[in-house]
Amino acid sequence: MSPEPGEKRAATAAEAQREPSTPSTGHRLWTIVDRELHTVARTRTFYLLAAALAAVVLGITWIGDGFTAGYLPTTVDLLTPLELLVPIVAVAFGYRAILGDELRGELDVLETYPVSPREIVLGVYAGRAVGVAVAIAVPLALAAVGIALGGEDPVAIYATHTGADSPILFARFLVLTVLFGLVLLAVAIAISALVGGTRSALALAVVALVALLIGFDLALVYGLAEGVIGDADLLYSLAISPLSAYRGLVLETTVVVASGTGPRVASPLASLVGLAAWTVGSLAVAIWGVRR
Repeated sequence: MSPEPGEKRAATAAEAQREPSTPSTGHRLWTIVDRELHTVARTRTFYLLAAALAAVVLGITWIGDGFTAGYLPTTVDLLTPLELLVPIVAVAFGYRAILGDELRGELDVLETYPVSPREIVLGVYAGRAVGVAVAIAVPLALAAVGIALGGEDPVAIYATHTGADSPILFARFLVLTVLFGLVLLAVAIAISALVGGTRSALALAVVALVALLIGFDLALVYGLAEGVIGDADLLYSLAISPLSAYRGLVLETTVVVASGTGPRVASPLASLVGLAAWTVGSLAVAIWGVRR
């Protein structure tokens, strides 16, 4: 005897309750982001890196009399040290991000759980990006507060508009520095997805740091000296290097704007496109590395 329609519906509902539903893409992505946030919060090394960066930023601001000199002098003083320190912090946050999961066997979840390599990479990047952004932004924000409290009266006058010593210019510097760190974090995650061991990850991270901090700048200088890069093309060629793009953006949007005179030092649009290309390209490489 066949079951009644009501019994069929009840059996179907009971079977649906027994079978786990497939989580949505957003839920899977957030699960990975949440896991990375907890990892960052539990890792003491990240706290030490953030504390060291804060000590350097506040120390340079103090030694250079930035708390009384103003925002623009502090930006100039901090630019060169941050060109070195931000890549180190970003690479430290990301060079084992994917590798750690692989060594622990957690990437095997791809075979049993509907998580794509793209979701893993984007989730890891988003979670680690929060840690990098906080580690960079907090020291600079503290420096800005110190300047606002310790500066002379003319500094406070420019609090609501751009000018020779505007906090808006320092805010641009803060945002660009965080953006620079996020670009290099993507590079570090790509490294983490390509290597098979901690030693190789560390070695490749060091090579990447040298290339990013020195290699590309030297290549630009060589190209300019040999005539491969023309004077008119230099503004756009700086976008090839993440470090040069960051430096050019800071100088063009803070120092040159504040002075109101002087030649252009970079193309903001080309530099932003270059940084975006480095980020997207590095994450694409990381996704390929996880998939293989």
